[in-house]
Amino acid sequence: MGVIIKDIKKSNNEIIRVEISEYQGKELINLRIWYQAIDNGEVVYRPTQKGVALSVDKFSELQEAITKIAEYLHDKKHGTTPHNV
Repeated sequence: MGVIIKDIKKSNNEIIRVEISEYQGKELINLRIWYQAIDNGEVVYRPTQKGVALSVDKFSELQEAITKIAEYLHDKKHGTTPHNV
């Protein structure tokens, strides 16, 4: 089990879970779709195979991509031509 950073609601029965996890001794940034299931009468979330795991070494590139998304959305919202990424 990793460290849950954030759960983002995708639909009524799915979330996108952002977490830091470990696999074969390597720390990963894991973005994965989880679905709701019933286990002994309780609602629990279970992971799907849909998602991506990045080495934490790639964090700065992921952060750069998110910054570019923010710039694109800002430009689009204000009616300017979005930057060419």
